[in-house]
Amino acid sequence: MFKPFTLTRRGALLAAAGAGAGLAACSEEVRFDPLPLPDGPFKHGVASGDPDQTSLVVWTAVTAEGDARTTLDIATEETFNTIVETRDLAPRDGVIAVNGARPMKALIEGLEPGREYFYRFHHGGEVSPVGKTRTLPDGPVDRFRIAAFSCSNYPFGFFNAYRDAANEGFDLMVHLGDYIYEYGHGGYGTEDAERLSRVPDPMHETLSEEDYARRHALYCSDPDLQAAKAAAPWILIWDDHETANDSWRYGAENHDPETEGDWFTRRDNALRAYHDWLPVREAEPLKKRYGAVEIGDLATLVFLETRLTARSEELTLDSFPIDPASDPEDPENRAAVQRWRDEVIGDPERRLLSEDQRAFVGGALAASVQAGKPWRIIANQVLMGRLEAPNYMTQTPLWLRAYMRLRGGFVWEFAQRTAHDVPMNLDSWDGFPADRERFYQTAREAGADFVVITGDTHNTWVNDLHDGQGNRVGTEFGVTSVTSPSPFEAVNAPGVDFGKMAEDRNREILRNNAWDKGYTRLTLTRDELIAEQMILSTIKEREFAVRPDGVWRVRPANGGPVPQVEKIG
Repeated sequence: MFKPFTLTRRGALLAAAGAGAGLAACSEEVRFDPLPLPDGPFKHGVASGDPDQTSLVVWTAVTAEGDARTTLDIATEETFNTIVETRDLAPRDGVIAVNGARPMKALIEGLEPGREYFYRFHHGGEVSPVGKTRTLPDGPVDRFRIAAFSCSNYPFGFFNAYRDAANEGFDLMVHLGDYIYEYGHGGYGTEDAERLSRVPDPMHETLSEEDYARRHALYCSDPDLQAAKAAAPWILIWDDHETANDSWRYGAENHDPETEGDWFTRRDNALRAYHDWLPVREAEPLKKRYGAVEIGDLATLVFLETRLTARSEELTLDSFPIDPASDPEDPENRAAVQRWRDEVIGDPERRLLSEDQRAFVGGALAASVQAGKPWRIIANQVLMGRLEAPNYMTQTPLWLRAYMRLRGGFVWEFAQRTAHDVPMNLDSWDGFPADRERFYQTAREAGADFVVITGDTHNTWVNDLHDGQGNRVGTEFGVTSVTSPSPFEAVNAPGVDFGKMAEDRNREILRNNAWDKGYTRLTLTRDELIAEQMILSTIKEREFAVRPDGVWRVRPANGGPVPQVEKIG
């Protein structure tokens, strides 16, 4: 979860958000009726995913008693006049049913590249909704459209971003992590759950495989998510909340072995449910969820795994070397903080990527460059751009500083720390700067420029990426959350623009919208990549408007200097 440093086992909001929480307006008491489930056995919709040129995965869940057959049809027309394959399906051994619903999926092979297909399921005389999917193209591609999402917290609001994207004709949907959240009712992001009739199931924090399966089934019951899944194929990567907050190779901030048991058991419980309830290819081992796919001669999409295979434990506040109230101008204090940055945060042994994954990425990037493709898209969990904390001791209004000081505790300590030139978020690549430089070196050795799409932060970002020597290496588009709350959301501080503070403080940050929810649209052609950062008027109502926070253009480097991203709308 995006936050400055690490606060508590359950996570927390940014200092200023904590300070302003008591000032936030109360929400209206209008209560919403539960969204209805479809009749019949296909209450959880249909989905497809992990496409390549000749194959993809299709998925559904069947809620029914008895032993009626479930069959699948794949066709080249929505009318199903030309069915190219029919097969029987059955749940895999060991799959956990949720309220009678058993997930089923199939890898369909032998398809044609760049072809649109339609699919449906039959059970006991009932027919599922029709799903539309497509294989990835091979050869010349003039245009390709991607919708990118992150951080969809079911209790916090309606999935309006999914509903909007379902109607836009995308070629591919990419989810960048935190597709589900593990928290129980009363935990993070559940303040409006009862009013919105979006109470998590189970109501306790997920721990067992059945718990995670029930949480996935709840998400699959959402009609807006069902519509988006039925509209196009998906590629999903996980971040931390698919397992537990701030997960890493050997544990998680939100996992207590003394009360919650073995971490690896919990991790594998979560990953089995993930594979059962999503249209993803099976993996061995389960934690290996990285790879690359080719979009004809236009692009290579590389997706990373930065949580469970190699990540070092996140640094916390305990590692800060001096009293936060210390004079930031004192030379000894400045030297101590610099040593902390160089030797602790900058420890070359701190990892996000394994050497195997880094070698794979380097090979995929080099092959893409050698093939003459103009684009390399990196689907990534956590912010790659450098983000130094603004000095909240000088840049916030006097009244807000006074309130933070009155509040005391972590809120005031964090505000004081920002006077010492510290990274905002050590859970991101800023907490692993040596590994970021290794990643940039890998791209440089491949001769590759790249565009990163990133989730996690619940903010919108546009970042102009540079290596440690100041050389431009690529562009990053931070994708805001579908619903999850921004760290700044509770701040009732008119005229205080925390995003602008981040922009002013950081060379790499060109745009930071610190509040709005939505998703990102990418349109790729041979000459340009257009990114539209779409934001929603609300997630607390079913009726909403959508507009771009900004429209940005990237030109391909084509072997030359990496160009800066341009704002065009």
